Amino acid sequence: MWLKQLSVLNFKNYAESSLSFLPEVNAFTGANGAGKTNLLDAIHYLSLCKSYFNPIDSQHIKKGEEFFMVQGEFDRDDRPDVISCSLKKNQKKQFKRNKKDYPRLADHIGQFPLVMISPNDTLIILEGSEERRKFVDNVISQTDNRYLDTLISYNKILLQRNTLLKNIKEKGVFDVGLLEVLNMQLVEVGEVIYQKRKTFMENFTPSFQRHYQYLTESAEEVTLVYDSQLHGADFMVLLESSLEKDRILERTTQGIHKDDLLFTIHGEMPLKKFGSQGQQKSFLIALKLAQYTYLQEQNKFKPLLLLDDIFDKLDDKRTKKLMQMVSDDEFGQIFITDTDANRIQKIFDEIQHPIRIFDVEGGHAHAI
Repeated sequence: MWLKQLSVLNFKNYAESSLSFLPEVNAFTGANGAGKTNLLDAIHYLSLCKSYFNPIDSQHIKKGEEFFMVQGEFDRDDRPDVISCSLKKNQKKQFKRNKKDYPRLADHIGQFPLVMISPNDTLIILEGSEERRKFVDNVISQTDNRYLDTLISYNKILLQRNTLLKNIKEKGVFDVGLLEVLNMQLVEVGEVIYQKRKTFMENFTPSFQRHYQYLTESAEEVTLVYDSQLHGADFMVLLESSLEKDRILERTTQGIHKDDLLFTIHGEMPLKKFGSQGQQKSFLIALKLAQYTYLQEQNKFKPLLLLDDIFDKLDDKRTKKLMQMVSDDEFGQIFITDTDANRIQKIFDEIQHPIRIFDVEGGHAHAI
């Protein structure tokens, strides 16, 4: 699968632009703030119905305009698909495949899978467990559209249970029957999510280790562990035994909404505290490349790979290793942003791989 053509209209800092791509490697180069990352984000919209960086769709409309449109032509097995996303101010987002509306946006997720690697990914290491759960859920959702529905159901039930717990304290009313029903529903849905996450991590972790060791030439040992309260425990027993604590805190303290990924380096040392910027960056890249491998294995075709400002905080040796890796047969179409066109050209000349470079300046892009 590859993206043949991209058109943007009133999207972020672009008034209008239309670009044609190679099925191998394409690079957007230019100064910071020129709009390189905005083109990657337009591609992300076409794949996942949303921005990678900002969940508020209306904020992507170019200043002074009333709407935006992003459109792309994909090719998979020589079959073209035209995907378009448009939004008018104060109206619902429209998403179409070959001019036909999707009944639900969730039906599009996974049809044109994509992996994005960005400086924003440091949040996965530096922020709380929600960011790491979001990473896991994003990967699974691109291969299992029922998973997203299950996750939405769990969050709705969790909200109901938390509301009930608040009402106990605020109104002094304790509906035991409703609590039992919510517990049963939460356990039923939560167990499904737990098993899917557990199976995913069992498949994902060896691939992550392989990519990390290749990138770093086995310079250090790192570990990736799925941490869940449900490991070796009965979810219903957890909910019942934590009721008093939940009533005091007015929220549900046990469940898959507390799941986390533990990142360590040099044995049991937390990567967040003891990993250098280069080690953290290598860890994140290995995570995302493992995501790519997983999506490819599940879908039986290659996703798009988007690399935003990838050379920052990576030394020349790791940079070249990464470019050699993503340019081999394991990976498909790639999009890269960088401030230095000459650096990009030199790297790909050295590894003898075709690349199309676009110069980006002030919301305009053209092939060099």
